[in-house]
Amino acid sequence: MRYLKTLLTGAATLLISVAAFSATVELHGVKIEESMSVGGVKLDLNGYGTRYKGPFKVYVGDLYTTKKVANLEELIAAPGPKRLTMTFVREIEAGPFGKLLTRGVEDNVSKAEMSKLVPGLIRMGEIFTVNKVLKVGDTIYLDWIPGTGMVVTAKGVVQGEPFKEPEFYKAIMSIWFGASPADWRLKDGMLGVKSSN
Repeated sequence: MRYLKTLLTGAATLLISVAAFSATVELHGVKIEESMSVGGVKLDLNGYGTRYKGPFKVYVGDLYTTKKVANLEELIAAPGPKRLTMTFVREIEAGPFGKLLTRGVEDNVSKAEMSKLVPGLIRMGEIFTVNKVLKVGDTIYLDWIPGTGMVVTAKGVVQGEPFKEPEFYKAIMSIWFGASPADWRLKDGMLGVKSSN
């Protein structure tokens, strides 16, 4: 009888542990997955947070990597694919949003580097202009896939050819993880300094 009781207690503990492990986090109505698959590789959630513009919530951002990273250099050096996800919680015009991304790069790279990035930034701007409006629930993926480059997916559709240059990917990631990020709370959240905001 004692053996059966111990066995049942152990099974219950195991079930509680499994339930806790598989629980999906939710932030502003957006489900944060514990892991995602990119290029056939399982990535784990590094961290997540909210992008604010003034008092308004704009999107929930999550970062997925093969190993925990705490800064931009570690993110770039991490092996395998990486994914940054933006799920919008407010409707915005895509064109001006694309311009804000360019501003974010300007704030984090030198003028010499910026001149080399212009063609790619123009193409990024065109991606957002074509999409016109980003509605509540729309998602953008920025995936780095080794040997392929950065693949941009908006509203479930891959947007043109990959951006092949690692330097361009690093510049884009500097918007969130550089010395002058667009939103410090979001930077901390996605780097796992705090779990949400």
